[in-house]
Amino acid sequence: MEDNDDAREMLGILLAQDGHEVQVAHDGPSGLQAALTFRPDIGLLDLGLPGFDGYALARSIRAHDEGKQIYLVALTGYGQSEDRLRSEAAGFDDHVVKPLDGDQLALLLQRAPR
Repeated sequence: MEDNDDAREMLGILLAQDGHEVQVAHDGPSGLQAALTFRPDIGLLDLGLPGFDGYALARSIRAHDEGKQIYLVALTGYGQSEDRLRSEAAGFDDHVVKPLDGDQLALLLQRAPR
């Protein structure tokens, strides 16, 4: 889930070209709906989403049985220790500071449980 159209589209294209099935969303509410119906192995969530932010989205995903197994990654411009603690408290499995590069993405995909 990413609110920046270009970043969201580019990440989706990269993942699809690598053979992954991709679902994208541009805000918190549509991200929650996508996560619960699509049930991805990994969710890359921008923290600055409209509707409700990535922290609220992670908490909402984790509140449903369908969302407990998704490997959630916070994508953010904030990388201080308190930002990482806040992400962990919201239910994220990982915290990555933007921009996300190809090597980081490959590592995250390997960490996903399925």
